[in-house]
Amino acid sequence: MAMDVVDYEIRGAEMQFVEIELDPGEAAVGEAGSLMFMDAGIGMETVFGDGGRQAGGLFGKLLGAGKRLITGESLFTTVYTNQAHAKQRVAFAAPYPGKILPMDLRQLGGTLICQKDAFLCAARGVSLGLYLQQKLSVGFFGGEGFIMQRLDGDGLAFVHAGGTVVRRDLQPGQTLLIDTGCVVAMTPGVNFEIQYVGKIKTALFGGEGLFFARVTGPGTVWLQSLPFSRLASRVFAAAPQAGGGGREEGSILPFAAGAGVLGGLGGLFGGGDRDD
Repeated sequence: MAMDVVDYEIRGAEMQFVEIELDPGEAAVGEAGSLMFMDAGIGMETVFGDGGRQAGGLFGKLLGAGKRLITGESLFTTVYTNQAHAKQRVAFAAPYPGKILPMDLRQLGGTLICQKDAFLCAARGVSLGLYLQQKLSVGFFGGEGFIMQRLDGDGLAFVHAGGTVVRRDLQPGQTLLIDTGCVVAMTPGVNFEIQYVGKIKTALFGGEGLFFARVTGPGTVWLQSLPFSRLASRVFAAAPQAGGGGREEGSILPFAAGAGVLGGLGGLFGGGDRDD
């Protein structure tokens, strides 16, 4: 089926959003919770699965929704259709600091493999599926790289990556070793394997984990400098834990760490232990 051809503009620097312009009758599919704003002439419809016009009726929709559930996404997506007689705009925002990458699936051979939380939105007609790595070693040790999303079609899809993004075009046989969480997306021709770091001391004390992702061309791979898992672990490590002190940190994070509003205010204004 033909895809909707949409115009777009990516705005912002660190916290970006993509603004998509829809002609009358055109539609975009957005991930749950990604909407920023839309013009009044756009209608919203929450659908089961990926919003594509799949063949196979209810079974096809159940299969598509099940694949999305395995990748950790919602069972539902939202379709935004221009129901007016003039151009309308809808915008989708990135969930954390990074870059939004426009991916023209037609130029990429019709398929893109990406991390399970990377998809942001797409033109109607792009199919969202499941991609499982074939090798058992990737399944046991690959972490974030094992279950990925597969985007199929010949339209535009928008993928979000954390931090700064690097694109590497790999020649046949050319190999790159990458932290597994830093792989954002790749073309299907790229071979993805897991490699042990090699030395026990490095594995235990190097702080980079026990395994690398080993990608080999031909194909293209996109890398991110700040995987969300890395960002979340740093925030969790820096935040005061429940039942802990934290006053010496000079922070108001106790509000979010379970201390409660009153306890946080007491700590903020010097409440607690005082020499009167």
